[in-house]
Amino acid sequence: MSMAFPQRLWESIGDVFARILAHPFLTGLTDGTLDEEAFRFYVVQDALYLRDFARGLSVLAAKAPEDDWLVMFCEHAKTAIVVERALHESFFRTWDMSAEQVYATPMAPTNLLYTSYLLRVAYERPFYEGVAAFLPCYWIYWEVGKALEQKGSPNPLYRRWIDTYASAEFEQVVRQVLAVTDHIAEGLTEGQRQGMQQHFITTSRFEWLFWDMAYRQERWAI
Repeated sequence: MSMAFPQRLWESIGDVFARILAHPFLTGLTDGTLDEEAFRFYVVQDALYLRDFARGLSVLAAKAPEDDWLVMFCEHAKTAIVVERALHESFFRTWDMSAEQVYATPMAPTNLLYTSYLLRVAYERPFYEGVAAFLPCYWIYWEVGKALEQKGSPNPLYRRWIDTYASAEFEQVVRQVLAVTDHIAEGLTEGQRQGMQQHFITTSRFEWLFWDMAYRQERWAI
């Protein structure tokens, strides 16, 4: 990746990404040992997450100073609902789960915390901070998809998930957001860039927490 500021962001989460790749949820995808109940828990929670992620992208679109960025984030919001929902629904059919069952499921505590953070940044903070907060969900999934694709999986459900995020189509989407991020950073002060970096680190940590939440099948304790 030649873009200077995105590279700086990525280097700032080197330890986080290493822990993500080492998490038993992801290693279990590739060796097939992940409990399918944990994967089902993840897919349900991810479906709930994507509704708020799409809403946040729509807010970023409304704040975008460039028309092309407005269109891009609107398209990504639509993709999050239409394309990724289609992936989820392919899993739900396998498990004989209805949409009503899925969307009646309460958000797990970590999921609620993560989506609340994203929406707060999208609504209350400047556009450039919102882009940085939303970027890890794009970029980390792409990097995870590429890393896991090299190993594959004996489980066809897990392989389908891996292939989605390792795909050239998803790569194109991620590169669009990286280009916007780099362009934005050029016109900011160092203090503003540091603010972007802090959001990027925070939501990267949330990505680890999300997979850990699914692995533990986190429930409300009270």
